[in-house]
Amino acid sequence: MKNVLILGCGRSGTSIFGELFNYLEPYQYFSEPSLNLLLDWDYSKPLAVKVPREEAAFPPDKGLSFPLDTLLEYFKKPRQIYWQVRHPLDTICSLKVGISKNWGHHPQPHDWEEWLDEPLIKQCAYHWNYINTFGYERVKDYVKISKFETMLEDPLAFSLEVCKEIEFQEADVNDKVTNWALRVQNTNNPNFVEAETSRPYSTKDHKVKVGRWQENMTQEEYDLVVPMIKKTASKFGYSLDLS
Repeated sequence: MKNVLILGCGRSGTSIFGELFNYLEPYQYFSEPSLNLLLDWDYSKPLAVKVPREEAAFPPDKGLSFPLDTLLEYFKKPRQIYWQVRHPLDTICSLKVGISKNWGHHPQPHDWEEWLDEPLIKQCAYHWNYINTFGYERVKDYVKISKFETMLEDPLAFSLEVCKEIEFQEADVNDKVTNWALRVQNTNNPNFVEAETSRPYSTKDHKVKVGRWQENMTQEEYDLVVPMIKKTASKFGYSLDLS
């Protein structure tokens, strides 16, 4: 089995993706741990990690929360690194809660304080674009892109594909991932169980998760952010058309 690292912008599905590994014994899963965990782990059990947090002892690369060369040196092979991405307009709407709290999503852009006088929607767009430009560019040679929309379209198929990629070959793999797959819903129905670390950022101002921007974003906000993110959105295959 491969050790797993999940990276990407906040509110892109990194948390619920990461919690898949709580169902895949013998994996040990950690959400936003110290980078020291990866450096000190004995790797006797496979490790799954979502976005190591920033630490003063490890100056991060631009767009990341850690220095990539240090991580690659200690994060033991075989390994699988994912870059989780979500439609930028949906992500921007979802980022509002955290960004409004003194830019609470990490890693913070190096110049985040210069954006505090801009409208909140532009701050969120800048954050999304910064992470998915500089962060992704730094790690693109090491990652597989994983899309939020693919995960929600068929969570069971998504989880089974991940199991193949990480070489998780236990005979009862379907049973192990079914309960996780049931949690992953596009609407807040009785089966939906939100990722634990996502709950402080959750709002009830939308009915769906894929395409929520059409419920939450005004025409004025759309016109403000699209020029900021259009190039990066296209790189990941996302259309920003109003239709």
